Amino acid sequence: MTDSLRTLVLPPLGSLPLSRADSDRDGDARTTENLLDTLWGSDETGVLPFARGKAPVVGGGLRLVAPSEVERPELLVYLGRINEGATDAGRQVVLAVFEAEDAALAPVDQWVGIREIAASLDARDTGLFVQGAAIANWHATHTHCPRCGTVTEVRAAGWVRQCPRDDSEHYPRTDPAIIVSVVDDDDRLLLGSAVAWPEDRFSTLAGFVEPGESLEAAVIREVGEESGIEIESPQYLGSQPWPFPASLMLGFTARALTTDAVPDREEMRSLRWFTREQLFAEVRDEKIAVAGGVSIARALIERWYGGPLDEEPSEARP
Repeated sequence: MTDSLRTLVLPPLGSLPLSRADSDRDGDARTTENLLDTLWGSDETGVLPFARGKAPVVGGGLRLVAPSEVERPELLVYLGRINEGATDAGRQVVLAVFEAEDAALAPVDQWVGIREIAASLDARDTGLFVQGAAIANWHATHTHCPRCGTVTEVRAAGWVRQCPRDDSEHYPRTDPAIIVSVVDDDDRLLLGSAVAWPEDRFSTLAGFVEPGESLEAAVIREVGEESGIEIESPQYLGSQPWPFPASLMLGFTARALTTDAVPDREEMRSLRWFTREQLFAEVRDEKIAVAGGVSIARALIERWYGGPLDEEPSEARP
């Protein structure tokens, strides 16, 4: 990690689980000729196996293996260097994408997804896992040239796909999406249950930013479309990558000007205003479920609530 990242002043939501990282992406090295071949030829290289959204987690951390321990797959991506301070500082890491989990590297039940394990990993492993998942998802969905349909070739150590027919280069994409805690004048929080979810699951409202749209405008539009609520003064609180498959979630809070919430029925099945006491009681009694611990939605909810949802409101608030 560079000095500028070490001294980064975090936004109000603080260090979110999937935003943590402690390695050097070493972007300048990606254009080194035959970099992946060179790294694969050295057992000093750390290989992060990845298959179907999962990686092996052994002893509480990612299992990095030597190239000699695995058969080289078709897709490799250079993830960078492990930072100073680690026991293997300076070690270069390569993502190896396989079609299925390899029980020889770790038992199948020790291959886990980032959502299940992120809260238990340290910053270094979280950063490597999220980076690897995001770039693997991009490769899986961008195999052909969008201009002519030709199968593209991997370049720049896995960070570019180039069309051999027209020489166009294509780069990993990230889709910005806003997510917002809407609070009314009585300090109640608006939560919604999406059509695609179980009826008892609730979360903050969210949606993708459209072309030519500012983040603030997207917040106002999405809340209006999904709930009919008018809001003002969206305030940025923090961001977190969400590689499922390629989102960057940008967290906001906003004040409601109206409170008559009407779900659009296309994305939102139902909407409810919650006091802290109501939310605590219904989560405790398992009448509803809310967003999980690694999500930025959970961080937004607990910021409004004043602490963990398993604490009484009077205890949670300072």
